[in-house]
Amino acid sequence: MTTKFDRRIRIKAHIRHKVSGTAQKPRLTVFRSNTQIYAQLIDDVNGVTLASASSLGIKDKVTKIEQAAKVGIMVAKVAQEAGITEVIFDRNGYLYHGRVKQLADAAREGGLKF
Repeated sequence: MTTKFDRRIRIKAHIRHKVSGTAQKPRLTVFRSNTQIYAQLIDDVNGVTLASASSLGIKDKVTKIEQAAKVGIMVAKVAQEAGITEVIFDRNGYLYHGRVKQLADAAREGGLKF
């Protein structure tokens, strides 16, 4: 019997087989825990994280969906400062709805193209 975690790891492996980031077009990967959400821009060729943002710094009392939107805007802002405009989105095995979708939509509104 496979658990929910095992299922996500399998899906993640399938996604990572197809998706890879470069310095010009890095991979925007999302990790969500029960309370926080994190986003990283990764150059897979050199194995380097170019930029990151997380909900750890948000002190406001907001819902998780609003948290994800703020992180999406933050990661887009950090990417623009680093000179990155295009990314490849990696949902990291999560379903594309809820917090993951909200983060992606906010990053698009912030100026990232994917």
